[in-house]
Amino acid sequence: MSPINSLWFRWKALKLPWRRSWVVGQDLYGNTFWEFKDALNANRLRRIVRYNKNAHLGDVKISPQWHQWLRYVRNGPPSIEEQRRDLAQIADERWAAKPSFLDKPQTQSTRPATGTRDPATRATEPQRRDRNVQPADDNNIRSETPTQEKLTKEKEKGPWAKVPTGPGETWQPEAWTPDAVKR
Repeated sequence: MSPINSLWFRWKALKLPWRRSWVVGQDLYGNTFWEFKDALNANRLRRIVRYNKNAHLGDVKISPQWHQWLRYVRNGPPSIEEQRRDLAQIADERWAAKPSFLDKPQTQSTRPATGTRDPATRATEPQRRDRNVQPADDNNIRSETPTQEKLTKEKEKGPWAKVPTGPGETWQPEAWTPDAVKR
């Protein structure tokens, strides 16, 4: 912050008796936070935010500490050091959440594929002997994958084929037939 801005904020922060509003603080995004006397109740102070003029209203961010101060959850305004500490903590958490290239890659299957499921592409016995290939166990393959019959049954049922549990689930709209107008 420039020296002129800091002098302006110090001047505006003074609670002089003739002043209607005064600056309480500023956040890291350039928003200023103000208190002013309520017109209806002189004992009550109101709290508002004046957003940074250079920021688009859709890009305005207010830290949780300032939200607490605005809603009277917190008595005193947060300091710049506290805001910087919290911003650094958030940045550290984001950095730690990102995956590193040094981490071990996560694999879905720990067991290598041993054979194909299509009988037409399987090797015959002489070819297996030549290449020292072990025959694939058909029982293991069938137990791992759902059969074609199960898949077709699931497709026929669909996600909406559950048993109705309430009266509203069996209701269907009827055709509309308007009544004759009585005049």
